[in-house]
Amino acid sequence: MVSKLATALLFVVGLINFLPVAGVLSAANLSQAYAIELVSNDLIILMRHRALLFGIVGGFIFYSLVYPQFQTAAISMAGISMVGFLLIMSAVGGYNASISKIAVVDIVGIICLLACVVLKVVMPVKERR
Repeated sequence: MVSKLATALLFVVGLINFLPVAGVLSAANLSQAYAIELVSNDLIILMRHRALLFGIVGGFIFYSLVYPQFQTAAISMAGISMVGFLLIMSAVGGYNASISKIAVVDIVGIICLLACVVLKVVMPVKERR
């Protein structure tokens, strides 16, 4: 039961990270998702690349669901990405409502990751005692 719940939590984090990959397809998807105007090709390239990187992270999380030996790396990557976003957002400030929504989603993801770690690491240690 604990393992299934941990897997479900990791799946949610995989979805959170994989869904932005739609931004690779077009600048319009990115503009709509982030409520920003992409005013230059340079910014479009950077944002589409960002979407691609999220797809890689999300894909790796999904991969780790099939090959659990990679879950520690997947959890670490997702955690660093989500916490990093929140730190950058806080440091820069002046963001729009869409960025605030992304922050809330990342907080949900971080909570899922922490719960997953507790289920996978802390709970089994208690059971061995």
